[in-house]
Amino acid sequence: MSQRFLFPRWTNKFLALLGVLILGGGAYASVLFLGVTSPETLNTGYRPLQPVPFSHALHAGELKMDCKYCHASVDKSAHSQIPATQTCVNCHAPKRVKDGPKWSAIHSESPKLKPVRESWRTGESVDWVRIHRLPDYVYFNHAAHVNRGVSCVTCHGRVDQMEIVYQAKNQSMAWCLDCHRNPEPHLRPVEEVTNLAWSAGSEEAQLALGKKLREENNIHPQVNCAVCHR
Repeated sequence: MSQRFLFPRWTNKFLALLGVLILGGGAYASVLFLGVTSPETLNTGYRPLQPVPFSHALHAGELKMDCKYCHASVDKSAHSQIPATQTCVNCHAPKRVKDGPKWSAIHSESPKLKPVRESWRTGESVDWVRIHRLPDYVYFNHAAHVNRGVSCVTCHGRVDQMEIVYQAKNQSMAWCLDCHRNPEPHLRPVEEVTNLAWSAGSEEAQLALGKKLREENNIHPQVNCAVCHR
């Protein structure tokens, strides 16, 4: 007598596949949740120590060095690259002799700059710790914002006052959407983008200027999913 089954044989594969999807989906959701809520991604105040104690308060604040001197691609590409060692040694290169007198250099023998000197000698990059990190599924174009008058300070805070750089804004999706829906408070003349201390003078003046710049530069930020999730 042939055996009878309550369910057809193909349901075995279906149930196995369903189990894999449930378990895999749960694992993916857990990883996704941990990724988007980790200090490196979302939490305001993330403040890691760097291999070289670079003071933005000194370089960008006291010395008034423009952000684009070190972050040269910020107005040209989607990414704002970490400066190459060559940029550092432009000022801090070990002293060398040329035609008799020594070339001048700033703190060229400082122990704090040892990782820079080693990087220059070996060609290996300094192991900088990344602070601002959006999830992999988020697309952000620095040049598109900088060239329309959105200042570095909007997303990164007063970096020119930070001895140790930290994440000043939570950079969540809601935070981004608030700016896209109401960009006027964050717009300024393009030539003032890297002047982190710049101010329109008052809230009313900023809103009036933002409205004017928005019309002149045809700024219409989108809020649909495909803008940032590509």
